[in-house]
Amino acid sequence: MKTFILIHGSWHGSWNWHRVVPILENLGHRAIPLDLPGMGRDKTPVQEVTLEKSVQAVCDCIDAIAGQVVLVGHSKNGIVISQVAEYRPEKIEKLVYLAAYLIPNGKTQREYSIQDTEGVLKPYVKLHENGKTSTLDPAIYHEGLYADCDPHIEQLARVLLSPEPIETGMTPLQLSPEKFGSVPRVYIECTLDKAVTPFIQRKMYQEMPCEKVYSMETSHSPFFSKPAELVEILLDF
Repeated sequence: MKTFILIHGSWHGSWNWHRVVPILENLGHRAIPLDLPGMGRDKTPVQEVTLEKSVQAVCDCIDAIAGQVVLVGHSKNGIVISQVAEYRPEKIEKLVYLAAYLIPNGKTQREYSIQDTEGVLKPYVKLHENGKTSTLDPAIYHEGLYADCDPHIEQLARVLLSPEPIETGMTPLQLSPEKFGSVPRVYIECTLDKAVTPFIQRKMYQEMPCEKVYSMETSHSPFFSKPAELVEILLDF
């Protein structure tokens, strides 16, 4: 039995994984989807969320679990699982980056997002509260996030997506070869992704080589569109 901790991406929450969790559990594994601070059902004021608070929330979850975990991060919050691995390398069996930001020591998620000039989301991101939070215009949900998903997923998103903290993506990661670098990592690229495009995904996993790279012919949300295939990959390694 493996224990999977599942970390959502920007504007989302633990509900991302509602199709993945039962598949993993039916196969005898444990799956723990988290709401990061300020997201989903977590009541932390989103304008007060920092990268350190998000990382600490994941560390607290890991500390309460006996044995090692597989830590899965989607999209922006690849940065969270990287920083967690620096703090808890001995507790993590594997890092899994799902169309996620895999960036080097001293860099920020924003620095790599800016390079992704073919992504469709940026014109639809609206800043709020003096630039401390952002929301995403629903007009881009289908093309940018859910192009190959069931229509009701987009309807769920219109109800459940929430403001995203800006500061987390502007904080440089602090990673070392001895700690973060000691944890095996794999990358799952989404070849039809228009949010984190294949260009930037490949750039990141080429700069930060992984044990293995898997490809899924999906948009940005394979946990909705192809959950069974995603679970097969999660269990392959």
